[in-house]
Amino acid sequence: MPAEIISFLIASIALTISPGPDIIYVLVQSMSTNKKDGIAVSLGLVSGIIVHTSLVAFGVSAIIKTNENLFLIIKVGGATYLLYLAFKLWSAKQEFNLSQKSNVSGFKKMFSRGFFMNVLNPKVTIFFLAFFPSFIWNPDKDLIFQFYALGLLFMLQAFIIFGIVAFLAEKITRFLNKNKQTQLFFTYVQIFVFIGIAILIFV
Repeated sequence: MPAEIISFLIASIALTISPGPDIIYVLVQSMSTNKKDGIAVSLGLVSGIIVHTSLVAFGVSAIIKTNENLFLIIKVGGATYLLYLAFKLWSAKQEFNLSQKSNVSGFKKMFSRGFFMNVLNPKVTIFFLAFFPSFIWNPDKDLIFQFYALGLLFMLQAFIIFGIVAFLAEKITRFLNKNKQTQLFFTYVQIFVFIGIAILIFV
């Protein structure tokens, strides 16, 4: 195995486990409903990586980076979607039951939420544009193949880590279920996570 791939995997794991909006949202979603919803969100988030990898592999990300108007449009779209999700949570005013283990939100809904959260964040594309080329192990070979290989590796490690987080969150939920005040707390945490990601898109 090329040393570049090993280095890429180590760097990717370090980035994924670092406190960030994605891993925090997987944690909060898993605690607010169940680990199935957390895994569905995780699948959506990592599936979005395919889109960003494709943009990098075919040079579209470079166009987005240099076109300020296009970059702004994507940022506005992403932030608007996240604020919409926050508004829906606020309007619903539903206090989730931490002891409820049924698939409250639905796989398709949670998957779509995670997918669009990832895809509509142009900063992910720009990050991959800067991150991936450093780990190309053979510049003389098919670059598109190598970009996709790195993208799939990033997806795999991210999903494993997110899955572990979702599983552990369910364990934590059993403890927190003793305190009913945490129900409303996590609803607000979800709202703030969405708003926080929306703000980060513009920073």
